[in-house]
Amino acid sequence: MYTFDVNDMTCGHCVQTIETAVKGVDGAAAVTIDLTDHAVKIASAEPASSFADAIKDAGYTPQLRA
Repeated sequence: MYTFDVNDMTCGHCVQTIETAVKGVDGAAAVTIDLTDHAVKIASAEPASSFADAIKDAGYTPQLRA
């Protein structure tokens, strides 16, 4: 599982946009988004970099948690 901090995610529209971007990489990925914590958790076999790129392309700045 990957967890990204997306500090510029501020509303429900942001959540929907990011979820759509993640599903564009892996439609079967399990996505959990916590708007309060600005966290996007993704369970997938795809590489984290693919999700980071998709979130960036959607207009946000993801930071992979160590």
